Amino acid sequence: MPPLDVITFGETMACFAAHEAGPLEEARSFTKIVAGAESNVAVGLARLGSRAGWVSRLGDDSFGRFIRAALQAEGVDCSAVALDPARRTGFMLKSRAAAGADPVVEYHRRGSAASALSLADFDAERFFAARHLHATGITPALSPSCAELAERAMRAMRAAGRTVSFDPNLRPALWPDREAMAEHLNRLAGLADWVLPGLAEGRLLTGLAAPEDIAAFYLGRGARAVVIKLGAEGAYWRTAEAGGRVSGVRVEQVVDTVGAGDAFAAGLISARLEGMDWPRAIARANWVGARAIQVVGDMDGLPHRASLPAELR
Repeated sequence: MPPLDVITFGETMACFAAHEAGPLEEARSFTKIVAGAESNVAVGLARLGSRAGWVSRLGDDSFGRFIRAALQAEGVDCSAVALDPARRTGFMLKSRAAAGADPVVEYHRRGSAASALSLADFDAERFFAARHLHATGITPALSPSCAELAERAMRAMRAAGRTVSFDPNLRPALWPDREAMAEHLNRLAGLADWVLPGLAEGRLLTGLAAPEDIAAFYLGRGARAVVIKLGAEGAYWRTAEAGGRVSGVRVEQVVDTVGAGDAFAAGLISARLEGMDWPRAIARANWVGARAIQVVGDMDGLPHRASLPAELR
């Protein structure tokens, strides 16, 4: 089995992004694109020069074939992606937001092929061939079997000496209530080496306000590093030994904020696996995230390695 730098798993959907700004019900034309947090990270890593693999299930339908072909064309290893003839591929509709506001997203994913991900999709040989696992809080919210897969993969990879990153990537609508979401995701965060919440996510999950306190919460639960995304202000980071803030990257015009956190994760993971220290790795992550929010689409703004500034290579 070919070695990978990073492996990830989760649901990816076909996304119909509206051309015109305004309410979704008024949109008349859309562009079909690929959208999924984990696959966004895989594509971002591949463009930055890492060998990335994605594990998932897709419907044996036109959406599923579209997604798999698009990710393969980006250099993502999709050899562990199953096409399910009994379930469909999920899809979503996304509004065109004006002046950099968050778009409205409508999901059509209930009963999707990816919701059937389970322990059967954890191939230890395949996962252990990777140096690093990236997981998010979206997948365990899809179904009990997805939650089992997430916990098994994170525990097994860390026990095997691989590094594990975890982005809570909150989707409250997928959970019974916020208390259940916080309890489950905080438990998973304790299985990760690196926890990567946004500030609002960290506040919701921990009940704490200051980045320093949120970081201390996750370090106390077993994480080795916590990086808290602060939007335009950059990021705050903390390990047991050190910490600090890394300034953000100025952006003249924000076009689409969806996928910014995934781009940040790709920049951070790639830099850390290349041996960069935390401040330089976060500087790369901030730069990659800033590029992503300047175009429409989850993947379109993810930069290639050749475009990285020299100091971030």
